[in-house]
Amino acid sequence: MIRKPPRAQVRQTAGIWAFQAALDRRGLGPVAGVDEAGRGACAGPLVVASCVLKPGDAARFEGLTDSKLLTAPARDRMYDLVLKRAVDYAVIVIPAWEVDLIGVHVANIEGMRRAVARLSAHPGYVLTDGFPVPGLTAPNMPVIKGDRVAACVAAASVLAKVTRDRIMTGMHDELPVYGFDVHKGYSTPEHSAALLAHGPSAEHRWSYANVASAGARHGLTPPHRVARDVLSAAVVQNGTSPQTSGGRLATRRGADSMSTRAEA
Repeated sequence: MIRKPPRAQVRQTAGIWAFQAALDRRGLGPVAGVDEAGRGACAGPLVVASCVLKPGDAARFEGLTDSKLLTAPARDRMYDLVLKRAVDYAVIVIPAWEVDLIGVHVANIEGMRRAVARLSAHPGYVLTDGFPVPGLTAPNMPVIKGDRVAACVAAASVLAKVTRDRIMTGMHDELPVYGFDVHKGYSTPEHSAALLAHGPSAEHRWSYANVASAGARHGLTPPHRVARDVLSAAVVQNGTSPQTSGGRLATRRGADSMSTRAEA
């Protein structure tokens, strides 16, 4: 008879290191956290990161939380600390053209798999932010708002967001009319106005309804392939839920067999 390991009891008041500590105590470490940045943006890459933190290192990471809750200077400081103190980490960058080719959800899942595979040591357990990721080669569990309740996921969110923000700031130097350095590719009113005025660029996600509509107004066609079975995504305002109908985030079946050429 196969006996299951004892269940880990994690109190909500135990702090952001509780999940990792409970798994480590039961010999399931090292524990890797995985998170993404840019899923709701209509321009720029999707960035996915994985991170393994040292057990008992909580005192070094005071203030660690969801990267979106940190100020930009605080994120930069935490980013440097994660690079310095993390046991292991990996960052995957999936460009806009690839998001258009396979859909943002498929790209997200594939990026999470790749981020775990790029770790130098195979993790004993993986915590993913928000939803399950099939195909991981280690036991894993999705954690709702994982970047606020699990330290390794929060650290991964910092790596992903700072990396992506810096990419978007650099992109602004090449395409200043869109203001990528301010809104980072999300559908703010300023970004929407720039889209209507200038039309979308090759760095926009043409599978998104607002981008496709702006392109049509200017008589433009996508500069890269947009797969027919990728559904147009609803406009996402600054990462919040869309307020209008007209689509959903792109998904596609067959994610398990899909490979991407995203670069770290």
